[in-house]
Amino acid sequence: MGELRKDYFLDRWVIIASERGKRPHEFVQEQVKQKAGKCYFCPGSEDETPPEIFRIGAKNRWKMRVFPNKFAAVRQEGQASIKTDNIFYTFSANYGMHEVIVETNDHKKQLWDLAPKDIVDLISLYSMRIKELGKMNGIKYVQVFKNSGKEGGTSILHSHSQVIAYNKVPELVEQEAKAIKEFKEKMNICPYCCIINSEKDSFRRCFENRNFVAFAPYASRFPFEIWVLAKQHVKSITDLDNGQVKDLAEVMNSILKKLKKLNAPYNFMLHNSPAGEDFHFHIEILPRLATWAGFEFNGTIINTLPPEEAAKFYRGE
Repeated sequence: MGELRKDYFLDRWVIIASERGKRPHEFVQEQVKQKAGKCYFCPGSEDETPPEIFRIGAKNRWKMRVFPNKFAAVRQEGQASIKTDNIFYTFSANYGMHEVIVETNDHKKQLWDLAPKDIVDLISLYSMRIKELGKMNGIKYVQVFKNSGKEGGTSILHSHSQVIAYNKVPELVEQEAKAIKEFKEKMNICPYCCIINSEKDSFRRCFENRNFVAFAPYASRFPFEIWVLAKQHVKSITDLDNGQVKDLAEVMNSILKKLKKLNAPYNFMLHNSPAGEDFHFHIEILPRLATWAGFEFNGTIINTLPPEEAAKFYRGE
């Protein structure tokens, strides 16, 4: 029998329908082949990208690069403030900055092929760009995310992340902030801190080290969905010390190695605290092994793999 499950504190519901689903090995995806042609993220193509913002590595042998997205979703142009005309039309310019972080100079490697020390460097880049872009006038939130694989929405195979700083807090983050505030008013404690205590010894626990815990969330929306939470109540990835960054890289590396076994397309997003909120930093990793249909887009999701089974896969059981 499946279950109807509500998220820990958001008003979001998921149907866990294991009888409709696949076993973990049946989710393995076929390898997507790269089309022939020049890759603009590879060494030797530096002049083909917008002017570089930052790099890790020497001039002639870079390791990671940051530059503006050539096909940016937002730009530093127009009116940043949001206003309403009439009662229906609320708008602003698509104001902000959109950047690309190329994660490796090796076209054949994906993030799951990199060592934990390389992921430490990537996390440091995430933190640096969030700090810098957050200083811009008109910016309300800096969203770091990664799309991997065709189903994850990537159009370039060369491994990369993206950063969009813009003039609005994302809707889901706004909903989380509101729900956190309401929970704290009732319980006088951060809900994510409570969730960590509940899940770190549950059947949904996946990985844990000194500073981070990863688990398949109770109301998982996707097969193999997994969240990574800081054990300490930190608001942002920018607040992590060196030891915490190292532990985060270790957990992310463990998760990605498992997703590699499935050749899983995925997305991940950093959830940092908006200004003035007391948010608990975490990362949500969403493998894209199932296709949503009409019912899911109406608000209630059918997930065919229970999170308890996903956790067994991550634990190697």
